[in-house]
Amino acid sequence: MSDSLTLEMHDLEIDVLTGIYSQETHLPQPLRISISADLEMADHYKPDTPLDASKNYMDLKDAVTGLPKDVHFTLIEAVADHIMDTIFAGDKRVQKIIVKIVKLAIAEDSEAIGITMKRYRT
Repeated sequence: MSDSLTLEMHDLEIDVLTGIYSQETHLPQPLRISISADLEMADHYKPDTPLDASKNYMDLKDAVTGLPKDVHFTLIEAVADHIMDTIFAGDKRVQKIIVKIVKLAIAEDSEAIGITMKRYRT
């Protein structure tokens, strides 16, 4: 078994232009987005280990809050893909990313309807 480090950001709610139905295509929709990113880790983390020995977990949040406001993503899969591309491009140590997106506007009884996408660095 090998050591691993997973950075996480859960349940960030953001409005994104997405959807395929006419009622969805003209206004942003509320999405709840969670991200897990596995990366190579240092041999050991001491109390004075600098941040560059890991990854700033705020980069995960920034990948979501930095989604383009003027782009309509037909599918939420494209939203997840954009987030993954942003995170992979920002740090070569990231080896795997999982993005979960819940479409809040279609929930009726607090159910979570959406997708989970997983991608490995190639």
